[in-house]
Amino acid sequence: MERTKDLEFEPEVATPPAGRVMLVENTAWSLVNFRLPLIRTLKENGFEVLTASPPDEYASKLTTEGIHHVPIPMSRKGTNPVEDAVLAWRLLLLFRKARPDMVMTYRAKPTIYGSLAARALGIPVVNTITGLGAMFVNETLLTRLAKELYRLALRRSRRVYFQNGEDLELFRQERIVRTARAHLIAGSGVDTDRFSPGPADGSEDPFVFLLTARLIRDKGIGEYAEAARILRARGRSVECRVVGFFDPGNPAAISPEQIDAWEDEGSIRYLGRSDDVVQHMRAADCIVLPSYYREGIPRTLIEGASVGRPLIAADMSGSREVVVDGVNGFLCRPRDADDLADRMEAMLRTSPEERRRMGKAGREKALREFDERIVLGRYLEVAKSLTATRNGASTRQASYGQGRSGIRTGR
Repeated sequence: MERTKDLEFEPEVATPPAGRVMLVENTAWSLVNFRLPLIRTLKENGFEVLTASPPDEYASKLTTEGIHHVPIPMSRKGTNPVEDAVLAWRLLLLFRKARPDMVMTYRAKPTIYGSLAARALGIPVVNTITGLGAMFVNETLLTRLAKELYRLALRRSRRVYFQNGEDLELFRQERIVRTARAHLIAGSGVDTDRFSPGPADGSEDPFVFLLTARLIRDKGIGEYAEAARILRARGRSVECRVVGFFDPGNPAAISPEQIDAWEDEGSIRYLGRSDDVVQHMRAADCIVLPSYYREGIPRTLIEGASVGRPLIAADMSGSREVVVDGVNGFLCRPRDADDLADRMEAMLRTSPEERRRMGKAGREKALREFDERIVLGRYLEVAKSLTATRNGASTRQASYGQGRSGIRTGR
């Protein structure tokens, strides 16, 4: 097997950290964009933080932050049982070498196979169910298999966080997770100081809609482009902008050629990818996300709410946690471009005063429910609790006193 580069630890023996925590995700991009505030909070509170995910261009940003990152090959969407067994084995070897006091997992495969590997070594696990994806929209043989794998994996988890109540209730009803260990958490949270209301660009015509998401069909981007086409046919002056990155490894990926075709016909304006969408949101009149698969809580929507913009989203689990129809935006029927166009036209017809009222209601909801300080505080609390009970100070001192240790993972 090809081996990855050694990862070395150099803990300070005299002042050992509060504990060693490993986060496992299915992309380094997700670690940077969704988990970095948590990683920083853990480090500020004396924890040593390790991360593991398939390598991508964002892994170097973790290294820049002084975070140990282990590249783990992982097929995000594949269902090959041999590949999945190899993933579980790699994670077992990684955890045995790294000796974390606690493992945190996100997404389906890290949660299932990371939990099984950690359980075999007696390491406490905290899982976060970040949505159930397209697989759980309809009941299929694959869905039933996924439920059984989740049931097996979550059996010994110390805590399982769900980002919306519908996912939590499903797992409770199906007895996939124990009720006492299932808890709600407000997504990944949002930095409400950074994502704060700001002035729009001052233009009133055309009206600007913005969709920011990974460029995959499940996000409803095709319906968004069709709705834009419908509005143009009705003679509406609108600009439907898109910000996002291509995801060629995803079976539902939208190709650059398709984006170009939508641009050429005048349906959308593609602004490329961005690691800082605040200014794009402030320059928009309304944030749109017609995603039709089971998300946890869409980050785009809570960011848009925090910036004080009215929202339009598909009437799906996760999105309903953020958008209250008629209060801070509108809900549309999933996979229905005509209904989406009607909701977008309704927003066009709404007075500027009413849109400001919607934006204010969204901002208040973001501050009350989705501020990342609330989310980070809950994760920090459970990390302190689990690591304190796992190892005594003398045990950790002896373990760290062995000096450097390398981690290797194969592929």
